[in-house]
Amino acid sequence: MKKKHLHCADAYPRATSDLMPHLPDPARRSLLKMMGATGAMGAASHLLAPLTALAQTTTGSDYKAIVCLFMYGGNDANNMVVPRDATEYALYRTGRTNLALQQNSLLPLTTTPVAEGATDPSRYGLHPAMAGLANLYTQQKMAVVANIGPLIAPTTKAQWNARSVPLPQGLFSHSDQQDAWQSAIYDTMGKTGWGGRMMERLIAEGSVNRGYACISMAGGNLWETGDSSLLAYKMSSSGNFGFDFYKAGNTTDPLTLAIQQTLADQRSHLFHQAWLSTMGRSIDMQQVLTAALKSSTVGTTFPNSDLGRQLNTVAKLISARSSLGLKRQVFFVSIGGFDTHGDDQMQQQNRLFGEISQAVSAFYQSTVDMGIADGVTLFSASDFGRTFASNGQGSDHGWGSHQFVVGGAVKGGQVLGAVPNQTLNGPDDTGAGRWIPTLSSDQMSAALARWFGADTSVIGTVLPHASAFNALDLLA
Repeated sequence: MKKKHLHCADAYPRATSDLMPHLPDPARRSLLKMMGATGAMGAASHLLAPLTALAQTTTGSDYKAIVCLFMYGGNDANNMVVPRDATEYALYRTGRTNLALQQNSLLPLTTTPVAEGATDPSRYGLHPAMAGLANLYTQQKMAVVANIGPLIAPTTKAQWNARSVPLPQGLFSHSDQQDAWQSAIYDTMGKTGWGGRMMERLIAEGSVNRGYACISMAGGNLWETGDSSLLAYKMSSSGNFGFDFYKAGNTTDPLTLAIQQTLADQRSHLFHQAWLSTMGRSIDMQQVLTAALKSSTVGTTFPNSDLGRQLNTVAKLISARSSLGLKRQVFFVSIGGFDTHGDDQMQQQNRLFGEISQAVSAFYQSTVDMGIADGVTLFSASDFGRTFASNGQGSDHGWGSHQFVVGGAVKGGQVLGAVPNQTLNGPDDTGAGRWIPTLSSDQMSAALARWFGADTSVIGTVLPHASAFNALDLLA
């Protein structure tokens, strides 16, 4: 279940249609429909810096990108990272019943030197469909972050039962927990995302160019939404834009000529004039990005899945970083289908985990091929984990879950945090195997932000609950 975020293009269709007197009705309707589908107003509203500013920023070796892979619906990570140790697997098998994977099917997490008190990865394995990610783990380019979720303060079962610590709002709710993960605001409804807020702070410091700071391959999202006007530039998974029908330089195409005439009009109404200016700048920015994409080369073969196409386009955009003059970018990609209440959970997980593993593996390889692997980090997120106990068919909404982080700068080959005690009604269980997180999602977010170049003051503003938790040693 994916929450839709509306922007001003959705709110003013009648006003915007009044601005196109030169367009015939069918073309006007087509344009409005296209803009509504791609969020053209929202996409363009943050692109107000002069286009020449793009060429004034040089990237050198300082380029960094964060990619958020959001798994909509609530990923049952109890079957993504699974105990292989005989004692723990027996508890897993008993608790999961019809949802348990076979022990001999698990992909081992290779043993690495384990610091005192750290989780021994050799006790665990990955889902059998995740061979690509298992290989990245072996290469120490992927880390598992265990039992992580939204927290306002460290929380024990006793504190949960007594309600003696503040708890995130809307636990176990799809929309509330999607917003919690993306906003990092847990005690009220978040209206902006931590990725967008971080980029705004870095833009204000002058360390990030505003153009194309946030790009989404998966439509509107809260994570890339800033406090002021910053929104994601939205593209399709194949790299198409909302104004692909506009033929720059064409002197005979009637739709292009009508748009040019509309943009040339002067309006006395401030909203009308602002809308025309924004639309014109959006078209200009698209021309720049289209040219950059055409010149970009990514030789890596990606799977022909929706997520594969999304990440392929992200790779192409990263390859165009120098021509666009960019130093920092955040990208949003997504995959749905994780709300697995029914009896098809095992089949769904095989398909979804396989698609993720293949696409993410190809994406990492593309960053290696481009020589930028140390500058690109991908992390996973989802609404919530799911119940350890079966509902008789699938699993229900939970809380704590496991995530993964991939990239050349990742301190991989390790499991950070603690996998929950696999005992139902045990010390980590609020009921039915809804695990209380032992790591806050802010700890992973803060580690990403520090690596990205955000200082302590920026992190404190962007992640208001992060100071309650220890730093996570995740990235070099």
